[in-house]
Amino acid sequence: MLYLTRFAEGFGFITLLTLLPTYINVLDPQATTILGITISAGFVIGMYTTGFTLAQTLAVVPLAWAGDRFDKRTVLLCVLAVGAVVYALFPLVDSSGSFILVRALQGIAVTGAGLMTLSLVGELASVGTRADRIGKANAASFLASIVGSLSAGWIFDAVGFGPIFTIIVVLVVVAWIGLFTTLESDDTRITGFPFADLALNRKLLTITSFRAQYAFAVTMVRTWVPIYAGTALAGGGLGVAATAVAVTVTAEKATNMVGQLFTGRLSDGYGRSLFVFAGGGTYGLIAIAIPLSPAIGAAIGTGVSLPVLGDVPPAYLPLVVCSGLLGVADSFREPASMALFADEGTDQGGVASSFGIRELVWRPGSVLGPLIAGWLMVEVSMASVFYVGGAFALTGALTFLAILVADHGRRALTAW
Repeated sequence: MLYLTRFAEGFGFITLLTLLPTYINVLDPQATTILGITISAGFVIGMYTTGFTLAQTLAVVPLAWAGDRFDKRTVLLCVLAVGAVVYALFPLVDSSGSFILVRALQGIAVTGAGLMTLSLVGELASVGTRADRIGKANAASFLASIVGSLSAGWIFDAVGFGPIFTIIVVLVVVAWIGLFTTLESDDTRITGFPFADLALNRKLLTITSFRAQYAFAVTMVRTWVPIYAGTALAGGGLGVAATAVAVTVTAEKATNMVGQLFTGRLSDGYGRSLFVFAGGGTYGLIAIAIPLSPAIGAAIGTGVSLPVLGDVPPAYLPLVVCSGLLGVADSFREPASMALFADEGTDQGGVASSFGIRELVWRPGSVLGPLIAGWLMVEVSMASVFYVGGAFALTGALTFLAILVADHGRRALTAW
């Protein structure tokens, strides 16, 4: 049932992300004046996403603390109930202000569900199966992303907003009922404030030295692959149609989903740190290779006409392959990284707080990465986004390796 919860959470998140342009068109945000200060339409549109992200950031610490201090099952059921109400409210929003407010509530629900499901999966699994279980939980979330991104637009065009959110509410309610009836109470109770001790944990400091840099890489590269595919040729992109852009996104999610069904089990057997280093470093190399797509396509002649997608430039198919390879690389890194946080949280008494630290470390890169990428795209070139993004992944992997070598010598990549 925890896997189903991950699916429901991922489906709701990706559906709103897919429908965001539609909401912008429907709500038609205009410049407004508050206390004599003019708020531009651009700022209002930005708050459609930033309101969600800020709420997530503010919710991490109290939710993670509550998960460690009280029953994680109860906390998860509460945030799922909030989520069901939130998704039921979306068809009723009629202004930018109400949309931003409901999006903020969604951010709290998504963060709580993510933290508690991962914490429970990590806590219930044994050390030898932890990455495998987490990988399968992530695969459920990626499956939801694929189904949601491909179906949300089609359902909206056919029947409008209401039925989409009815489906999400039903999924969340089914997950709630399933958890309520099958999941046993969590008996662990952590007093005090585990964040304080875990923040100075040597192993977590080592993995966060990688994760803090890798957040820039993933946010920049993952966001700019579809931008590169869909932006007009004059802007440095390939100028393909929206459906073709969706294929590039789906390729990364599909390979990541399938990979995590197996890579978690491998990292349980061969060492988590090896998979973090290999996956992160490979991700950086593939990102740096993305601007070579036009040259590769021209060399092997991949400019073709495809069913549904129509005519695509020679660079398109190499870009799809690179996107798929990014998913493969990340599938090696992600369950191993999550399992390291779960290992330390379980051993040190604060698995939810451990995942909370993992979430907080990601925030600077997820906020600043797109700003850096946007500046590079306009002021330098489209290719520079992938070079810089790839460099962040490589420096993160090398920093991680250097610390491991200093601590463990020749055993560096098999120590954990």
